[in-house]
Amino acid sequence: MPRGEPLQKLYEGFVPGRFPIDAYGRGGFRFAEMSHRGSVLALPSGIRAWDVTAPGELTAESLGLVLAEAAEIDFLLIGTGVAPVLLSDAIAWPLRDARIGFDVMATGAAARTFNIMLGERRRVAAALIAVD
Repeated sequence: MPRGEPLQKLYEGFVPGRFPIDAYGRGGFRFAEMSHRGSVLALPSGIRAWDVTAPGELTAESLGLVLAEAAEIDFLLIGTGVAPVLLSDAIAWPLRDARIGFDVMATGAAARTFNIMLGERRRVAAALIAVD
């Protein structure tokens, strides 16, 4: 990697590999020795920028990358910002059909739980909406 070039720029919003979330807040996340402003998907293939900014923007389509990696995911943590929200059936059923268990919680709780489950080597993914 060229010196001084941001890791995010090199991967255009994608960092391959499994990494814990080191910090969250101020509109973004810290992981893999980098900072990212905005929401993220932490998947088996890596951590990606995610364009969802509020719970109302959650759709089955916005979770398409999660569903694409369903064979590698047993459980999905969905961080919906400062407070948990109920998922509509239009979102919940595609996850159930893909045999992905899920839980919805505040982003901070989801990030902490993701780290624990990742440390246990569980087949976990996270969809985390950034918080201030």
